[in-house]
Amino acid sequence: MQKVYGTAAEALDGLLRDGMSIAAGGFGLSGIPELLIDAIREAGTKDLTIASNNCGVDGFGLGILLDTKQIKKMISSYVGENAEFMRQYLSGELELEFNPQGTLAERMRAGGAGIPGFYTRTGVGTVIAEGKEHKEFDGETYILERGLVVDLAIVKGWKADETGNVVFRKTARNFNVPAATCGRVCVVEVEEIVKAGSLDPDGIHLPGIYVHRIVQGEHEKRIEQRTVRKRETA
Repeated sequence: MQKVYGTAAEALDGLLRDGMSIAAGGFGLSGIPELLIDAIREAGTKDLTIASNNCGVDGFGLGILLDTKQIKKMISSYVGENAEFMRQYLSGELELEFNPQGTLAERMRAGGAGIPGFYTRTGVGTVIAEGKEHKEFDGETYILERGLVVDLAIVKGWKADETGNVVFRKTARNFNVPAATCGRVCVVEVEEIVKAGSLDPDGIHLPGIYVHRIVQGEHEKRIEQRTVRKRETA
């Protein structure tokens, strides 16, 4: 099965439709699928429900899909770096389902593992728990969270071989693996594609069985919050 595509647009060809659900990997601006997000913007696909730890920043990452009003609903943990996200949510233009970070990661992982739901103590006694089943285990109250399965997963890796085995680099590994596994179809963009068999099997983070399409390209790699030490005076 041929998995390597020439461009992000080609890798998404035939997969996009209005009203679909998408899981996007990355943590902050680290390991986000920039090329695939750009291709979705160019395709004009709208009314999207996107599950991602955050929604990029103003004018970059998933934030560009907010600018074009292509996102209908976000399932997220952190939205503090995006003024347009806040504006759309407060004005009623954007639906938001808040999830604690660990809960969102586990919802993705559970969906990818075929687990329909799990119990967690996180969120008990808060608005997160409203409307959810409560159950007691060993004297503690837990709430039921549903596993998350989406139409399409878009993730960003460091290296992949031609069969779809993927290696992520450092912080970019956060959310990318669970996001990849919870998609009915998974498209991965990487910095480098290598020959099959050239990756160390013990170093593969995402097995190729989960990956349907791969594209290679250049990435901007912005820094979300630049923090530097003050220069010492002589």
